Amino acid sequence: MGETLANEAHPTWDGRSILRTERLNLRTFTEADLPLYAALNADLEVMRFLGGVGLSREQSDGIASGAQRSFATTGIGKIAVERASDGAFLGMCGLSVEPWYPDDLEIGWRLARRHWGHGYASEAAAAWIGYAFDTLKAPRVISVTDVPNQRSIAVMQRIGLSLDHYADLADGDDAFAAVIYATNADTWRSDRSG
Repeated sequence: MGETLANEAHPTWDGRSILRTERLNLRTFTEADLPLYAALNADLEVMRFLGGVGLSREQSDGIASGAQRSFATTGIGKIAVERASDGAFLGMCGLSVEPWYPDDLEIGWRLARRHWGHGYASEAAAAWIGYAFDTLKAPRVISVTDVPNQRSIAVMQRIGLSLDHYADLADGDDAFAAVIYATNADTWRSDRSG
C-alpha cells in the first residue's frame, strides 16, 4: 500500500511501529485490528465513561481511520497497543488535542476488558508521555476522565500525573463532570530520574 498523504481519504493500515516498551509495541492500526477494535468499542463496560453507548463498526472504523490520518499528518493520535510477546491487539493509546483544552496534549487509552489490570495502560501511556516531552517538545500533558472513573484516575496517578483541577465539560451533547490530571516536562523528567 502506498504512503499515507495528508489529504488521503483512506489511511494506510500499515501497522508501523512507533514506540516500544518492555512488553508493548505501540503502532499504527492494521486492517486486522479493526474488528477487534470494533468489539472493544461496542463493549458497554469499556464505554461506560466514554458516553456510555457502544459504537457501531462504522463508527469504530471511523475513529481508527481518523487516528491514522492524525498520526500521519501531525505525529499524534490514539493508535494501536500490541502485546510484543504474541502480537495480540490490546486496544489503543496515544496523544490528542481536544477542544476543551486546545493548548495541551491529552493522553488517553482504551483497552479491551480482558486486558485490564495488567499494567498495559500505564506502560503505554508512560511511553507516550515520554514521546510528548522528548520528541514533540510539549510543555505539558493532561489526562481527562469522568470524576467516578477510578480505574483511569489510578492509571493517571501511577504514570506520574497530579490532580490539576475539576471541570464541567461537554463532548458533543454529552456533558460530564471531569477530573483533569497533568504533568509538565520538568516534573516528568525529575520524577523519572529520582
